[in-house]
Amino acid sequence: MLAEVARSGSRADRTRSELTQQTRVGETLIQGLMRAQLSLALRLSLLVLIGLGGLPWLFAIAPSVGRVTVLGVNLPWLLLGVVAFPFLIVVGWAYVRLAERNEQDFVDLVQRPER
Repeated sequence: MLAEVARSGSRADRTRSELTQQTRVGETLIQGLMRAQLSLALRLSLLVLIGLGGLPWLFAIAPSVGRVTVLGVNLPWLLLGVVAFPFLIVVGWAYVRLAERNEQDFVDLVQRPER
């Protein structure tokens, strides 16, 4: 029974020591986390680029859409001046939430007991 307790913590302890001693294994784990965070940032940046950067293209390709008025305000002004801010807030909120999930997955991986 004592051997099982010692063995259960050994993998987690080993992984933590790999991280603190900055060995190749620890470095690989950190690089995996950094890669996941970078991937997330690039995907959400692409979403913002398409969402906001695509609007001027839409108005250039379909000028009739750019002439639409909503409550007396031109649609391009409404989308770029008003709707853009809540969109950016939602994307920022999603980034923080997903980045924290990546970090929690990393912590769970490091602290997972050996099977």
